Amino acid sequence: MKNSRRDFLKKSALAAAGTYMGSLAFSAKSYGNILGANGKVRVGVVGFSDRFRSSLLPAFTANHTAMNFDIVGVSDIWRIRREDGKAHLEKTLGHEVKAYRNNEELYDSKSVDAVIISTADFQHARHAIEAVKAGCDAYVEKPFAETMEDNRDALAAIKASKAIIQVGSQRRSGANYHAAAEYIQSGKFGPVTMVELTWNVNQPGRWRRPQLVAQLKEADTDWKRFLINRPFENFDPRKHLEYRLFWPYSSGLPGQWMSHQIDTVHWFTGLKHPRSVVANGGVYQWKDGRKNWDTMTAVFDYGPEDKADTGFQVVFSSRMHNGDENPKEIYYSNGGELNLNTNMVSPAGGLRENHAKAMNMSANLLPELNLADMSVRTVSSANTGGDVTTTNHMRNWMEGVRDRKATNAPAEAGYAHAIACIMTNAAARTGSKITFDEKNQEVIANGKPFKY
Repeated sequence: MKNSRRDFLKKSALAAAGTYMGSLAFSAKSYGNILGANGKVRVGVVGFSDRFRSSLLPAFTANHTAMNFDIVGVSDIWRIRREDGKAHLEKTLGHEVKAYRNNEELYDSKSVDAVIISTADFQHARHAIEAVKAGCDAYVEKPFAETMEDNRDALAAIKASKAIIQVGSQRRSGANYHAAAEYIQSGKFGPVTMVELTWNVNQPGRWRRPQLVAQLKEADTDWKRFLINRPFENFDPRKHLEYRLFWPYSSGLPGQWMSHQIDTVHWFTGLKHPRSVVANGGVYQWKDGRKNWDTMTAVFDYGPEDKADTGFQVVFSSRMHNGDENPKEIYYSNGGELNLNTNMVSPAGGLRENHAKAMNMSANLLPELNLADMSVRTVSSANTGGDVTTTNHMRNWMEGVRDRKATNAPAEAGYAHAIACIMTNAAARTGSKITFDEKNQEVIANGKPFKY
């Protein structure tokens, strides 16, 4: 974004206070383009998901009038969701919205300029490829990809197109995260030595859809289209609707939650992927037939590939049986910590005079700095409908589409977080230390590329 940090933070604060959204994050050029644009950007919804209904649609409607965007179609392979999506969108928007049985029908209609993709985790990359090949811009939910083949294919297709892509890593449009990124990148924080990431809930129904599963019949959906490039297996309504619980349709905790947090590590430090990952965990509490773990810890080594003696550790820990969904992200340096839960930079844990003096060193303590003084504390949960970061993120995509400029979370950012997630999933599946082959862009497990 070309705005100064001060303007960006000020406008984000105004948005959080409920002021007119049209004041948010405009450059003079983009504002002039919008006022002078006669053409409406026609948007299609690819997958009428819970995520779209509860969060992406409110973010869209907060911005679409000022930005001259409108939803004109919805594609979903399941009849019930397709019909529900059409009815809900028509009620929300006040006009007809056409329903399509699949993405091919949607794109063949030549009725859309852009799409919002919120389908199953493993489908995001393939659906992004479909979109750009159809000449559409796309807002693509995370995780960007769940295999390196899909990851590479999607990035290549997007780079070969002129499409404007926004990956659904909405922290990249959060004012407090921009303040944190600037502070770390300025060098004032000192070298990052460790990062602690946690995401805990206590929700037996999280990612479960028992009532919907009971309604889903094979005759009402397109199971072959659902599988895309995954190995064929007989129809299973749980894997169709509760895909987050089953590999190879989702990696579960890494793809759903860690993808948000590990993305900030890449953003703040400029590193594109871990050097190595190990992981451990299991299904300890919710014995409901799921295959993806309900508890896990992954430990990463990050740093330059050519400097093994330089780097830092990242720990991601998540459990689904005890917690309040208050994700924590704490960055540590020798001088203190940057805590994105409290939005505080502090000297906590920094090198104090009494310990430094014994080694003929000087104390190294960060100042107290409240990031909230420069920003608005935003909701960290990825599933909060209408929160400021998601609204900002949707707006940023719309501006990118209008101005044909890169977004806050372009495809390259999604590609990077996908590498970390795939490495974590490989560590969980194989029990081995996972590395990354930079030359061939492959995740390596037990000496060979990881495959499902």
